[in-house]
This record gives sequence, structure tokens and C-alpha cells, in this order.
Amino acid sequence: MSVDGVVDSPGGTVEGHRSGGWVLGTEVLPEAFSLKDEELAETTALMFGRRSYAAFAPIWRDSPDHAAYRDLPKYVVSTTLDTDTLVDGWGEITILRSSEEIAELKRSAGGPIFIHGSAELARRLSEADLIDRYHLLVFPVLLAAGKSVFGRADRDRQNLRLRNSAVYSNGVVKLIYDVAH
Repeated sequence: MSVDGVVDSPGGTVEGHRSGGWVLGTEVLPEAFSLKDEELAETTALMFGRRSYAAFAPIWRDSPDHAAYRDLPKYVVSTTLDTDTLVDGWGEITILRSSEEIAELKRSAGGPIFIHGSAELARRLSEADLIDRYHLLVFPVLLAAGKSVFGRADRDRQNLRLRNSAVYSNGVVKLIYDVAH
């Protein structure tokens, strides 16, 4: 995310953000992206919104870089996605239709479920108090416009506890916060 909280189009202009590709404008340091390997080590399932699923599934299914995701259970949150349009050969995929189904999954899940992309989904789940931890890579850029995982609605304060952090020479900051319930 950018310093001002924008997560929209970090890799390109797919969603039409005029500053799309801003992640690629920062020097690539493997250690700054090690957070993804750390996440994978504890991931027991993946969750996507409909649009992120449609963008990632056909690519990640066959990607050697994402081979470890292949056998993880996957959940897609959508009221419109049809089971006939799910990507074949990418493991178990379940469609969830409501926040109530997500809350039930969270109560019954055996471990961490990570959300990739899906800013709108993450924001909805945050507003419903269904997020337990934030893994953030904050890039040294201000964008002002675009999607954010954080809502702007007036709500009760939510305290976070810093679990881990790191600062990299390219200006990227890793922040991992637990939500204090």
C-alpha cells in the first residue's frame, strides 16, 4: 500500500488507476517481499473477492511462483459468481455468499486465511470486525486516489498491536499488526 493507504493497481492499470504500476517504480529488493513467503508458511486457506479471484486464478493456477497455493483451500466471496465459472485444476474452491458465512468459516477454520488483493472485501471484513491481523508493505509513495483496505466510516476505535516490523533500504516498511479484540 502507499503511505496514504492506497492499494489500487499496484502492478498496472488493470483497474484504471492513473498511477497504476507504482509498486514497480520502487527498487525491487527480495527481502522487502519476504513477507509473502512468511505468509505462505502459515496460510491454511486463501480468500478472494470475485474480481481478484477472476484476475488471479487463471494465472496463479499455472504459475511456478504460486505452486504452493495450488493445494490450499480457496474461498471466493461473491453474490454473483456461478460455480460453473470456477477455474478447474486449482484445488478446492468454495463460494461464500455473505458476511455471516465468512464469520462461520472464521469460527470453524483451522488456521490463518489470507486475503490477496480484494481491497473491497478486506474493507468489508474489517468493518465487520472479521480481520485478526494486518500484513502491510507500505511503499514510499503518495497517490491520494484509489482503493483502500481501510474504510472512512465513523466507527469505534480499533486498537492494533505491533507483532513485527522492518524497514528496507528502498523505503518500503513491513508492518504486521494484530487486531486487539
